Amino acid sequence: MSREFDIEQAITTIKRFIEGTLARTGMNGFVIGLSGGIDSAVSATLAVEAVGAARVLAVMMPYRSSAVESIRLAEQLADHLGIESRQVDISPMIDAYYRQIDDHNRLRAGNKMARERMSILFDLAHELDRLVLGTGNRTEICLGYTTWYGDAACSINPVGQLYKTELRQVARTLGVRQALIDRPPTADLWSGQTDEGEIGVTYEQIDRLLVRLVEDGETSMSKLEAEGFHAADISRIVSLMNRNAFKRRLPDVAPLGKKPIPNDVILKE
Repeated sequence: MSREFDIEQAITTIKRFIEGTLARTGMNGFVIGLSGGIDSAVSATLAVEAVGAARVLAVMMPYRSSAVESIRLAEQLADHLGIESRQVDISPMIDAYYRQIDDHNRLRAGNKMARERMSILFDLAHELDRLVLGTGNRTEICLGYTTWYGDAACSINPVGQLYKTELRQVARTLGVRQALIDRPPTADLWSGQTDEGEIGVTYEQIDRLLVRLVEDGETSMSKLEAEGFHAADISRIVSLMNRNAFKRRLPDVAPLGKKPIPNDVILKE
């Protein structure tokens, strides 16, 4: 990342956001899906620092092909943070729908797993009168590298304005274990799957480019190439941003000329 990033200020702002949102809603706390990855580790750590360990519940939701390392790291993090944890095996739900998962349907099945996990989190949140804490970073949101109404769904997202490389800096400052920081990012949707392998570009390259495209508003291909970005990488990232733009907004509603629904209705005497 080329610009200065105030890590301490970001952490302070996020913790205030978490604490303020919980106070405003009057809910009992948060539930979060712990994946054994850095994103959920940072979100959980920030929540614990903001509202205390007693108000954060971690949920591990493996499928039968999920990496054993994912569960191990998630459990270690929960123990380190002193938060209650539960494990829900989603294999029976997924296997009841798919007779077989192979190369022809593994992406569909991966999306189904992501939506199953979020469904479980929202059900637990309802049971416990809590909010679902999101874990998606700004890089994923820009690219649409999420499952719509799966891992993209949540009640609040504390890390949604942190690019992946910034999130790694926050993780180091928070004292997140190096094993979580160094682990290759993966949605753990199938064996051997990694984010960078699937996208075809490293997160360092992606974030540098996104800063120029999104934060600086630079859209000149010749300028970006002159700065050292490869044309194929630029095209790949812009294609993902444009193709998945629908994931960054609510579903379109047919326009009939009616007024927007207000966020708050304040009655007068």
